[in-house]
Amino acid sequence: MSHSQRNRRAGSKKKSRTSNSNLWLAVGTAAIAALVVTGIVFGGNTSTNDAPTERDPEVVAAGEDLFQANCAVCHGSDLNGTATGPPFLNTIYAPNHHTDEAFQRAVQIGVPPHHWEFGHMAPIEGLGRDDVAKIVAYVRTEQEAAGIFRDETHP
Repeated sequence: MSHSQRNRRAGSKKKSRTSNSNLWLAVGTAAIAALVVTGIVFGGNTSTNDAPTERDPEVVAAGEDLFQANCAVCHGSDLNGTATGPPFLNTIYAPNHHTDEAFQRAVQIGVPPHHWEFGHMAPIEGLGRDDVAKIVAYVRTEQEAAGIFRDETHP
């Protein structure tokens, strides 16, 4: 075998190793991305602890104000629902069934009816992620005060 043939063969092996490395890098990156997306879509507060969570009272108060201004018309000023929206003081909205991120997504993209017969919830304009996090802190505080920590019928 000539010197140039050996160099071509060695170069081919390097390319093959590089291609394999790039393939594994791509597969690993895709796997990590899938885990991150799964965490974003289904993640959030999934605590199953039956003890109340300590939250900043100022954040909870700000969340209550935002809830009253943006959510109470459908979900009730007392979180017990109305003729146009479901109650958040229901185990279906416990953190292990509807995570904090589920609230974020509902506000950002809306929600098709899936537990209740109230019709489609449209996205809520003008609320950012920080605003929704404050609303969720208020809702979770009220749920805990009502003894709602988890939905036992949901994994």
